[in-house]
Amino acid sequence: MTIQNEKPGEATASQLGGQQGSGASIKGRSLWSDARRRLWRDKAAMVCLAIIALYALVAIAATVYDFAAEHSDGLKTFQEMANYDRAYRGPQLPSTESWGAFWRSVPDVLGTDWSGRSVLVKTLLGAKVSMTVGLMANIIAVPLGMLLGAIAGYYGRWSDNVIVWLYSTLASIPGIILLIAMKFAFKDVTVMGMDLSGIKGVYIALAVVSWIGTCRLVRAEVMKLRELDYVLAAKATGRRGPAILVRHIIPNVMHIGIINFSLGFVGAVQAEVILSYLGLGVDVGTPSWGVMINSARMDLFAGRWWELTAAVVAIFLLVLALNIFGDRLRDALDPRLKNV
Repeated sequence: MTIQNEKPGEATASQLGGQQGSGASIKGRSLWSDARRRLWRDKAAMVCLAIIALYALVAIAATVYDFAAEHSDGLKTFQEMANYDRAYRGPQLPSTESWGAFWRSVPDVLGTDWSGRSVLVKTLLGAKVSMTVGLMANIIAVPLGMLLGAIAGYYGRWSDNVIVWLYSTLASIPGIILLIAMKFAFKDVTVMGMDLSGIKGVYIALAVVSWIGTCRLVRAEVMKLRELDYVLAAKATGRRGPAILVRHIIPNVMHIGIINFSLGFVGAVQAEVILSYLGLGVDVGTPSWGVMINSARMDLFAGRWWELTAAVVAIFLLVLALNIFGDRLRDALDPRLKNV
C-alpha cells in the first residue's frame, strides 16, 4: 500500500501538468474577433443590421434608378411621374386579376400625393437622400474628430488648448441653430466646382457639428494611452510623434470611431429631415422624407394621412435600427466586457 503525503489543497505534479496542457490549448480572442462573435450571437443586433442593410440596398437601387432615368428615355424621372388626374388617391390593395395588373398596382399601395406621384416610390427614393447624408457627413466628421482628438491628447500644450477652445466654442452653440446658420452662409457659394447651397452643403454643415463628440472621447482616451508602457517603449526606440500616433495610438482608439460612426448616423438622418422640413435641405423637386413631412403636414386636416405616415414610419424604423445596433456595437467593442 502506497501512502501519499499530500497536504490538503496541494496539487500533484501530474495535475499541474494537465492543467498547463489544457490551458495551453485555449486560444485567446482579439477585441475585434470577440466583438464579431458577440454581435453574431445577438439576434436583436442581427435583425437591426439586416434592416440597415435593406435601407442601404434601397438607397443604392434609388441611385441607380435616378442615373438610368436621366440617361434613358424608357424610364421616368421623379419629376416626370406627376399625374394630377391621380392626385390624393388613398392606399389600396394590389390587384389580383393577373401578374401584370398586380405589379402595375403595387406603387399605389400607399396612395398618391398632391401631384399624383406614388407615395411608395417617393418613400423609397427618399431613402437615398437620408442614407447618403448620414454616410457622407460621418465620413467627414469621424476621421476629423479622431485626428484632432489624437493630436490634442498626445501632444497637449498649445495644440490641446487650441482644439479644446475650438470644439468648446462650437459646442456652446445649439446644433440646429448652427446648422441653419451654415446653410444660409453656404447660399450661392461654390467651392472647387461644388455648389454648397444644395445637398453638398448639408454634408459639410453636419460634419462641422458632428465631429465634436468623437474628438472629446478620442482626446480623453489618448491621454491615457500615451502613458502606457508600449508607447513609452516606442519613444525610447527613437520613434517620432506622428509615427507613434499612426502605428500605436490611432489603432487603439479605432473602436471609438466605429461606434460614433454608427451613432452619428442617427443624428445626421434626423438633422437632414429637419433641414428639409424647413426648406434648407435638398433641392426643390428631390424626394426626401423631410420634404414629404413638410408637404403633407396640412393634409391631416383633410383626412389624407398616408404620405405623412409613410415618411414617419420609414424614419422610425431606420432610427430605431441604428440606435439598437449602435448600442450593441458599443457593448461589443467595450474592452471591459470582453469574453463576457
